[in-house]
Amino acid sequence: MIAAIPFWQRKRFDEMSRNEWESLCDGCGKCCLTKLEDADTGDVYYTDLACQYMDGDTCQCTVYSERQAKEPDCIVLTPESVSSFHWLPQTCAYRLLAEDKPLPDWHPLVSGDPGSVHRAQVSVRQRTVSNAAVDEDDWEEHIIHWVL
Repeated sequence: MIAAIPFWQRKRFDEMSRNEWESLCDGCGKCCLTKLEDADTGDVYYTDLACQYMDGDTCQCTVYSERQAKEPDCIVLTPESVSSFHWLPQTCAYRLLAEDKPLPDWHPLVSGDPGSVHRAQVSVRQRTVSNAAVDEDDWEEHIIHWVL
């Protein structure tokens, strides 16, 4: 029976509705962290600095519908572009599905509970600082390793 198979297991990214696509986001907030890229090696380093528009308690964007206007560096994942973003965390549903891997049990689509990502301690909830509060010259001091 096809309806019993979850949409993310039976549809390609480009076949998903906008709501289905958006629901793949687990709400961890990792994509809203400032990332630094080594110009020589291409290595990407996560910091504990979150976009100034991310709510540190909910890990949600406070200006989601207008995020690109307010934050020009905000990257919007699309079905066409998602596989090219090597910086996505290893726990990201977009990355997992692009790599033909299953969603983890704590993912809200699997658990049925949007809070499961926080209880599993996969989110950045209450572990960030606003990047607007830190001088850009000091961002390297905020590199973290717990996100991966």
